[in-house]
Amino acid sequence: MSTTTNSNRNPVALVVGASRGLGRQIAIDLARSGYTVILSAKTTSDASKTTPFPPSPNSPASTINTVAREITEAGGTAHAIPVDVRSVPQIERLVAETVRLTNGRLDVLVYNSGAIWWSSVANTPVKRFRLMQQVNPEGLYATVQAALPVFERNGWRGRIVVVSPPIYSRFFRGKTGYAIGKIGMSVLTRGLAMDFERQGARDMAITSIWPVTAVESAATEMNPANIDSRENLRKPTIFSDAILAILSTPAQTVNGLLALDEDFLRQHAGVTDFSKYAVVPGSTPRRMMPQEMPVLEVAEQDDEGVRMDSSKMGRKSKL
Repeated sequence: MSTTTNSNRNPVALVVGASRGLGRQIAIDLARSGYTVILSAKTTSDASKTTPFPPSPNSPASTINTVAREITEAGGTAHAIPVDVRSVPQIERLVAETVRLTNGRLDVLVYNSGAIWWSSVANTPVKRFRLMQQVNPEGLYATVQAALPVFERNGWRGRIVVVSPPIYSRFFRGKTGYAIGKIGMSVLTRGLAMDFERQGARDMAITSIWPVTAVESAATEMNPANIDSRENLRKPTIFSDAILAILSTPAQTVNGLLALDEDFLRQHAGVTDFSKYAVVPGSTPRRMMPQEMPVLEVAEQDDEGVRMDSSKMGRKSKL
């Protein structure tokens, strides 16, 4: 479902992984904030035949098509374009179709697609591990690569938001295979941010964001423990509110930042009361994340020596 092409007056946001849970909420709140939203994920449906409507936001009945219908019926503008992020050609077609529909405009890219398998190394089959790497860091990398030329044509003005965590030791525990990919996504955030700084792209930023507490989503509903502990869940609006706050914060402040939703809202948006986000009214959801994160910078941060660029070395750089 879609409306007419973008008139260039509204900013454009491409949300990859927008069918359910956090991705759906992000897309809906971007639309409410005046964005033309391009919704993308693997699963599609005939939204006109979905009954009841709207479907549960965390159920398989919620697809990019039903979310597009929710947005358009509320007066917003949305286009649904399916993609399997394991396919580079599909990702490239997604970005090409986005700029075709929006007259070349792309202001925000949100990468929310994710594959999850939390277990020990011994109990994480290679097949599961590969799937997580394909969907998580590889899908992100391919999507960013496809979008960068669009941002360049538009004068390096835009934002990339990645759903990935801060880098700290406890995150690896009990889910190493998953953590390898998600931390890899955060490494991309830090590294691409340095590229933007190096080339003087002062109006371009990439930011990672992760929840402080468990957030009600399709992923948390998979965990049986959350059924009996809903007092530890927050509504997904805290996550979308944090993203909107990131987008309204100067690029140089958030470029390369590995942010936490609650902490960013408190420090940069002046939010002090988070009670409205509790799934169970009056509850205080347990904080999952450490109070303080390790500092990643080193004293020699800017001393990289002589930089090697394999892209300029031709065949000599091939192993």
